[in-house]
Amino acid sequence: MGERNMLKRSFDFIIAFLLLSAALPVMGVVYALVRFKLGAPALFKQQRPGLHGKPFYLLKFRTMTDERDGEGKLLSDHLRLTPFGQLLRKTSLDELPQLINVLKGELSLVGPRPLLMEYLPLYTEEQAKRHLVRPGITGWAQVNGRNAVTWEERFERDVWYVENRTMLLDFKILFLTVKKVITSDGVSNGAHMTMPLFEGNARNQEG
Repeated sequence: MGERNMLKRSFDFIIAFLLLSAALPVMGVVYALVRFKLGAPALFKQQRPGLHGKPFYLLKFRTMTDERDGEGKLLSDHLRLTPFGQLLRKTSLDELPQLINVLKGELSLVGPRPLLMEYLPLYTEEQAKRHLVRPGITGWAQVNGRNAVTWEERFERDVWYVENRTMLLDFKILFLTVKKVITSDGVSNGAHMTMPLFEGNARNQEG
């Protein structure tokens, strides 16, 4: 197990370094466009749970404005997500800064996507297994539905990955991810631009 983890970490670091080096000119252009169209800061930074739930700050390019209502509350996603932001999400260009998280060892290239910190107490014991491995930029759930599946289906696929992960499976997921990005398959979930908020499992809310 330790040897496999070391191999995966070495692979992550080398590939992330090469990708980041190649993507720097593109990231520079995206950074400038985000600053021009959405304002500062160009980077979105949010605390997410990592390996064993340990928090870290996930990096992405901003895709939404900071528009608020009369009471100072942020408007809903679909009102703040601009056509430019939609393009960044459709092409996954907003995800490029996460290569920095991979270099730092906070993310893997492949693993369950890191969600929100407030979801941690809402998981069942089975669903919490998704935190037994380092989270990833892409994962089994992303290439099997992405945002177009239910939370329960997404968690089932995350746990399946944890229990069946191999380097060969990681290569398959990376290949399928490129295919998904090209076709923009599963970017939205029905009327939501992203996944709706996870409010826990029905059995967790009873009583």
